[in-house]
Amino acid sequence: MDNFQTIEAIHTSGVYPKRNLTIVRGKGSHVWDENGQEYIDCISGHGVVNIGHCHPSVVSAVEKQAKQLITCPEVFHNDQRARLLDHLAALTPEGMQRAFLCNSGTEAVEAALKFARISTGRSELISTLRSFHGRTMGSLTLTGQKKHRMPFEPLLPHVTHIPFNKTEALHKSVSERTAAVILEVVQGEGGVRLADAEYLHTAQQLCHQNGALLIIDEVQTGLGRTGKMFAYEHYGIEPDILCIAKSLAGGLPMGATLLGTRVSELPSGVHGSTFGGNPLACAASVAVLKVLETEKLPERAAEMGEHILTQLRESNLPIVREVRGLGLMIGIELKQKVTPILRELQKRRLLALPAGKTILRLLPPLVISHKDCNQISAIVTKVLRESQSI
Repeated sequence: MDNFQTIEAIHTSGVYPKRNLTIVRGKGSHVWDENGQEYIDCISGHGVVNIGHCHPSVVSAVEKQAKQLITCPEVFHNDQRARLLDHLAALTPEGMQRAFLCNSGTEAVEAALKFARISTGRSELISTLRSFHGRTMGSLTLTGQKKHRMPFEPLLPHVTHIPFNKTEALHKSVSERTAAVILEVVQGEGGVRLADAEYLHTAQQLCHQNGALLIIDEVQTGLGRTGKMFAYEHYGIEPDILCIAKSLAGGLPMGATLLGTRVSELPSGVHGSTFGGNPLACAASVAVLKVLETEKLPERAAEMGEHILTQLRESNLPIVREVRGLGLMIGIELKQKVTPILRELQKRRLLALPAGKTILRLLPPLVISHKDCNQISAIVTKVLRESQSI
């Protein structure tokens, strides 16, 4: 079988909009197709490979653990799980000592919803417009984009969507009936839109005043992407519940819901996951966290991200409405649809993402080189300058 695209077209579910490209290998910030063509990867598996494709430390950890023990349910203790939990607790605010381990971002959010409701005894949840929290039914209900929700309605009741960055909306919505407010520090799928500091601090204050919990969704922004280990650190707030996933295990399925002191003790058996916290993913995650710290990748993301942002902003391209971002999470809002731009970038051996119909999103691995950063800026600038002929 060598015509992989034809085979997938026959057998795939059809829910993914496929690109005309077959990726077979990756290393660092580069991937290769079946014909040996090399690409700079600014997709990173939708923000998964923060430490780069096939990092030697992760490969070594996975190989070693796969020979020892692959699965072990959480009814038993495990050495790799204990190491991971201890390391996560050391990275988060004092008191955030508990974690529920799962397999994805949407699972981390689902767990957060259940824990918020059982902890507060309330049902009302507040999310924001343009937000994206996942595709399972609970996290989908929270997602503030009708195009994702409408085909599956009716969804969960007692969920309100309010405007992002509007403090008056928070004041009107958060009450003694609110179980939790869930926010992204940077709305990724919603257009790479950064939260205002006042907005986040108001949300935290109102949650504390009303006995509600503040859930911060860092599925995409966490683990160094924005220039700090977690994006909330830029603003000096402390979440009650923190959701992380994507890059946590370097490419293996892994998610976590981290719990602060304002979350009550949870009853045994109230939630669970067959594969959550399995030793293989935990071993990979331990390796990822060590790499992030020893190679100072959050700091590198801050430096490289600012370099790319500066170059793109100084290009003064007529097609561009705004260039925004934090660390290596970059959004370029265009005056036209982004899909033709993405196709042209792929022809130039640069892979990028949309974040809405008119927004070009760049999520390169945090190990990206200075040379590659210059090349990214040069290719994007050239394609956008030529865009009227595309």
